[in-house]
Amino acid sequence: VQLQACGGGLVQAGGSRRLSCTASGRTDSSYALAWFRQAPGKEREFVAAITWSGFSTDYPDSVKGRFTISRDNDKNTVYLQMNRLKPEDTAVYYCAADYAALGAIPIQYEYWGQGTQVTVSS
Repeated sequence: VQLQACGGGLVQAGGSRRLSCTASGRTDSSYALAWFRQAPGKEREFVAAITWSGFSTDYPDSVKGRFTISRDNDKNTVYLQMNRLKPEDTAVYYCAADYAALGAIPIQYEYWGQGTQVTVSS
C-alpha cells in the first residue's frame, strides 16, 4: 500500500484544516488507517485511527473533541478534520495503514505516507 498525504499548511490558532491521505496499490483488503504526528525533537504521537468499516475510531485525549477522522473507501482516502487548532498541534502529520486492528503505536502500522506539515500560529 502506498499512501499520499496532503492538506498541510499554515493556519492561525483557533482555525481549522482538513488533511487527506489516499491509498494506492493493495487496497482490495480491509485495512485500518491512522494519523500520527511528529514535532521537532519529539517522538511520533498518535492522533487518530479508524477501522475499515469506519464504525470504530480512536483518539488520544489531546485531540478528542477537536479532531475527527473519517474515510471514504470508494476513494481509498482517509481524512483528518482538525478544528480549534492550537500552536501545540504544529507538527508533521503522517498517515499510516495496516491490515491488523486499530492501534495507537507507530510500530503497529506497516505502511506510511510521506507526511504533511501543519503549522499553527499563535
